[in-house]
Amino acid sequence: MPTITLNGATLWYEEHGAGPETIVFAHGLLWDGRMFAAQVSALKDRYRCVTFDFRGQGRSEVTADGYDMETLTDDAAALIDALGCAPCHFVGLSMGGFVGMRLAARRPELIRSLVLMETSADPEPAESAPRYRMLGGVVRVLGRVGMRLVMSRVMRIMFGRDFLDDPARAAERRLWRARGMENDPVGVVRALQGVIDREPIFAELPRITCPTLVMVGDQDVATVPAKAERIHSAIPGSRLVIIPGAGHTASVEEPAFVNAALDGFLVPLAPLG
Repeated sequence: MPTITLNGATLWYEEHGAGPETIVFAHGLLWDGRMFAAQVSALKDRYRCVTFDFRGQGRSEVTADGYDMETLTDDAAALIDALGCAPCHFVGLSMGGFVGMRLAARRPELIRSLVLMETSADPEPAESAPRYRMLGGVVRVLGRVGMRLVMSRVMRIMFGRDFLDDPARAAERRLWRARGMENDPVGVVRALQGVIDREPIFAELPRITCPTLVMVGDQDVATVPAKAERIHSAIPGSRLVIIPGAGHTASVEEPAFVNAALDGFLVPLAPLG
């Protein structure tokens, strides 16, 4: 699959399917575009689906800097422009949602609709930032050994208890643990720091005028449902969906539910004719 160089970073991206409209998927911290595989599979017959990996994560370049949310937003905007996606449907999960809110508020000409999954418009809470800094410190000092040491704790943050406790999903858990471990430790630490240090975007949410769907798992401990409710309250006309049995990675944990919610949101927005 191709790469593209934007704003001094070489990003990995993939395109699947075709259609009159494009959906751009933006992943969460530690993962990559593959976290939307079930959604792409369900939608590619009707839409052009684009996934990409943020700098420092997945298969994209680990750059020396540029991990703040404003630079990542510029990267996403440049990708949308370069691939001729605008105006696109933008689906952002967690960190991808941080970027999606900034795009919709500041670059509305790029965004046809917005889907926000397991994300927050606020700064990192004071109670969680030190824990995340500690995890990042372990990885910074010990590299891949450190990643192995913290991965069990990371899995409990990233996934809900139903997914983690289901014996039938043990193979899936091994797969996602392995994918997390594929990341470059330096990139992970830099991306984590960007998440921890992010500025709030809540005050800008009333500027978002495109159709917006907010989704959150009812078992999400990283960005609790109250965060989604707060976003929903600030974006005029937005819809809120609570995903039963899902944690912070609902696209993987409850793909059928997420696919149905996306379909119900996108179909009424399809162009006539």
